[in-house]
Amino acid sequence: MCTRYIPPDMAATERFWQLGARQPWQNVLTFSGGLGPFVRAARHDSEARTELVTGRFGLIPWFAESPRLKFSTMNARFEELAQKASYRDPWKRGQRCLVLAESFDEPCWESGRNVWWRFRRADGTPWLLAGLWNAWTDKATGEIFESFTMLTMNADAHPLMSRMHKPDPKLPSDRQDKRSIVAIEPTDALRWLFAPQAEAASLVRLAPLEAFDAGPA
Repeated sequence: MCTRYIPPDMAATERFWQLGARQPWQNVLTFSGGLGPFVRAARHDSEARTELVTGRFGLIPWFAESPRLKFSTMNARFEELAQKASYRDPWKRGQRCLVLAESFDEPCWESGRNVWWRFRRADGTPWLLAGLWNAWTDKATGEIFESFTMLTMNADAHPLMSRMHKPDPKLPSDRQDKRSIVAIEPTDALRWLFAPQAEAASLVRLAPLEAFDAGPA
């Protein structure tokens, strides 16, 4: 799972995607409720175009009474998307997005204490992280809040991501349910955004070890 990350530089992101963002964000360590960029299929365009959106880290579900949630929605388990009330409708409606990240952090407990590790792409490009988005409207004010969540999947068999997070001594190593974010390769970016659900689901996999540049933050 991922609870903190650094979005990429705003100007460089807009140049790369040739898209303008509606709201600025900062190239700083970002936590729940912080603002970050994501790319999605353009909402009001009949053609297959993309748009760059700034939203809150932590998806605000349709049933929320306030944008300030009492539960965490930063990460969504891929295996449970169709069942969880917070993510069921966005997944069904194809509200998939690519969360842009310069790096993300995970806790490593191999030393017996929490040491934060930072994960970048080995090729120096930003991560394209599989996510879901939602647009929530405040009934009292009419204000629209854009938000997103990052998808995660089991990483017990991954040589790097299985080392992260505090292990449960009561469980065997292959049953820890260590979690990892899901990276979408640039060549699959448009498929993730526009393909039918089943095809998009086939892109959900763990990034290979060689994709990572990782170490203590």
